[in-house]
Amino acid sequence: MPFVIAVAGKGGTGKTTLAALMVRSLLKTVHTPILAVDADPNTNFDAAVGLRSARSISDVLDETKGMRTLPANLPKTVFMQYQLEECLAEGRGMDLIVMGRPEGAGCYCAANHLLREYLDRLIAQYRYVVVDNEAGMEHISRRTTQKVDLLFVVSDPTLAGLRAARRIQDLVDSLDLTVRESALVLNRTDSLTPALEGAVREQNLHLAGTIPVDPLVAAYELEGRALVDLPDDAPAVRAAAELLAQHVSSGARA
Repeated sequence: MPFVIAVAGKGGTGKTTLAALMVRSLLKTVHTPILAVDADPNTNFDAAVGLRSARSISDVLDETKGMRTLPANLPKTVFMQYQLEECLAEGRGMDLIVMGRPEGAGCYCAANHLLREYLDRLIAQYRYVVVDNEAGMEHISRRTTQKVDLLFVVSDPTLAGLRAARRIQDLVDSLDLTVRESALVLNRTDSLTPALEGAVREQNLHLAGTIPVDPLVAAYELEGRALVDLPDDAPAVRAAAELLAQHVSSGARA
């Protein structure tokens, strides 16, 4: 079974950045193959990891929902598998699949059942899975996996951000998920002040670590460059690598 790392947080906190840095660290330590899952329709995980998917899962669901006739009289299970395989963007040591937007009107029950079977088989082929989630965790709770080995909830160093992180943690606790370890990551934080430490304790969140402000991250994002190509000495890269080593080394799959 793969080791599943999920990253969640409200928009603007830098969760996609952290997810990409996790992928980068795994690639650099040859913990491959890796499946990157873009499960947030509002982010750009594909750009951050340097892969582009021609289609999303939601595209396939919309196209196959309610179809009465199929090309060459193929069974629907076979036809849908062909379509889903086109959603997988392949790279060196890492592949990407994009979940896309939420479901529209109509019944997706049959398609979702086939999708779940396909995703279960796909995920089982990888050593590591890194999921960039939306705050509501919809895809991971309904489609992607019912097991998460490590969940990072990302916040900026503000009280509003920490309260949002607490709400996300409460939501995760209410879902039908098995989360082995869950922890807070403070992004764009160069130091922990007593006030910030107190706010973390007040929200009853376990702090895993911090990612510092890094001008290189902002520059790469502005230029449209993949964050997995950041240099080894970038402060955010070093911090993410330390974070991953502390929380994955003891429980990672061989």
